[in-house]
Amino acid sequence: MCRTKSSSFLSKRKVALLTFLFAACAATAETTNLLSSPTNIFAPASTPAKSIVHLSFLVLAITGIIFAVVFTLLVYSIIKFRWRPEDAGSEPAQVYGSTQIELAWTIIPILVVVVLYLATARVIHAIQDAPQPENAVEVTVIGHQFWWEYRYPKLGIVTANELHIPVSDPARPTPTFLSLLSADTDHSFWVPQLAGKTDLVPNHPNKMWIDPHRTGIFLGQCAQYCGVQHAKMLIRVSVDSPEDFAAWVHNQQQPAIQHASVETGRRVFESNACVNCHTVAGTPANGRFGPDLTHLMSRATIASGAAKNTTENLRLWIQKPDAIKPGSLMPAMQLSDADLDAVVRYMQTLH
Repeated sequence: MCRTKSSSFLSKRKVALLTFLFAACAATAETTNLLSSPTNIFAPASTPAKSIVHLSFLVLAITGIIFAVVFTLLVYSIIKFRWRPEDAGSEPAQVYGSTQIELAWTIIPILVVVVLYLATARVIHAIQDAPQPENAVEVTVIGHQFWWEYRYPKLGIVTANELHIPVSDPARPTPTFLSLLSADTDHSFWVPQLAGKTDLVPNHPNKMWIDPHRTGIFLGQCAQYCGVQHAKMLIRVSVDSPEDFAAWVHNQQQPAIQHASVETGRRVFESNACVNCHTVAGTPANGRFGPDLTHLMSRATIASGAAKNTTENLRLWIQKPDAIKPGSLMPAMQLSDADLDAVVRYMQTLH
């Protein structure tokens, strides 16, 4: 009987130990995934993001010290002044006031708040009041339900959903200044590795700036609930080398190429409601309600990052937008299979 109980106890200990090890491994794997995530706020690649991370570490350090002190005092008090059998019927010592203690718990919190306030104010001032150099790239960002419009006023470029900017070399800084507008409701532009959240509010222009220190793709998200498809209003920032950015600018400044082989698809596109919402430079299509399609195939994604820009996804997006983005404001055009295929082929020539 004793041996059975002992075996059962050991078995339970093994199960508990294995459960603990499994949980520890899962937590480690999750932490690794978070650190390698493209939206990891602790991997800054731009001056504003680095300033925010440094401030976060300061706040975490101060609050961590406060937590450790309070927790230590709490544990000490619980152990030191715990109830004992000899205390039965007796009243604990009464303390009616201590000037030293009262000064301590008043002055110390005030000093902590002042330090946090000054540190935060310094970072806010450095980010919001940074001067704009003459060589800065200017982009107007317009939030729509549920996509992003990007306008480069000095370059004469209009595009959507994928923002291209040059890398900012510390030797030759080339920051990008963004003017933030909203066409409908509140949005929030947030690319964690490049900068903090900044809201886009109707009739209230806002601004922010970024200066990426390395090339690559940086992902973000609309961080303000703006409707049914808020979760799929994604942000994709391509930080290019100076040469690649110049090549991209040159390509985007060209009108849409007219291919005789897709004339049927172009006619179908221009004879339907597509032209009321979308623009294709050099054609009668001059709509402003939807993304500019002049260089659609230069983008890696469609539907504001909700799907890869492939033939199958493009066809499905035109045929039934709700299949990719339920609640999308783009209507299903109810085209025949032949017309749908012709429009897709035409879209694929818009590089």
